[in-house]
Amino acid sequence: MTPLTIGFIGLGNMGAPMAANLAAAGHRVTGYDVAGTTAEGVTQAGDIEAAVKEADVVITMLPNGSILRQVAAQTITHMKAGALLIDCSTVDVESARNTSEAAEKAGFLSVDAPVSGGIGGASAGTLTFMAGGSVDAFAKAQPLFDIMGQKAVHCGEAGAGQAAKICNNMILGATMIATCEAFALADKLDLDRQKMFDVVSTSSGFSWSMNNYCPAPGVGPTSPADNGYKPGFAAELMLKDLGLSQQAAEAVNADTPMGALALELYRQFVEDEDGRGKDFSAMLPRLSARNRDG
Repeated sequence: MTPLTIGFIGLGNMGAPMAANLAAAGHRVTGYDVAGTTAEGVTQAGDIEAAVKEADVVITMLPNGSILRQVAAQTITHMKAGALLIDCSTVDVESARNTSEAAEKAGFLSVDAPVSGGIGGASAGTLTFMAGGSVDAFAKAQPLFDIMGQKAVHCGEAGAGQAAKICNNMILGATMIATCEAFALADKLDLDRQKMFDVVSTSSGFSWSMNNYCPAPGVGPTSPADNGYKPGFAAELMLKDLGLSQQAAEAVNADTPMGALALELYRQFVEDEDGRGKDFSAMLPRLSARNRDG
């Protein structure tokens, strides 16, 4: 494709490698992060205006909905006519829709496109994008998704990408807890962890948490469990996403008891115990050290 000028706002653990992959593909990428971080091949801007004013496409990767709303308000003011706004943050559905509405009101196409795949996927360019927005906006963004990821799904109108991400990560949080509980139970039943993996990974207990991201060190493919539970996907980020899932469930009166319990367990782990800064699969040593009475 013809090289584009891209403004990238938010060069953290996820944003920096995504921006670097776009630059490596031949696009002219100018980045801005409030912390002053940058990425390989990316020109550093001093502020949002400098990053986006000449951009054909503006991409944001930000921590939460409140920051997204603030940044989007500034960004939209300085974008040039005909530019596309792609937000890859994981935020609440309302903030995603608010951002899309603001962009469209100003005459810009907009896509909310949160990602799955973690830091490793961002670096390798193997992310999955869950996109919400118009057909035209998605089509314009698709070539960039193809550079940064391996799959992009158009989930529907504005906010649909966030809805898909929230539902996906509610499943992920609950299945990781169930997987960790099963290993902790297997230990107490004197069942070898490798034997349990060999059975479960090829039978009805199959899941991404078990087969691709096994929480038991030395079992299955290499995962954060084999690196002292260094993230990967941090437990506090799982807590954030589970909180978003329950916020959304309350807004539409959906009954999600497993999601609610997963939220409470990760809240305890992160806020009351030693889970902050560890991978979300570190729920296994937590459960292994406990008994039914706590």
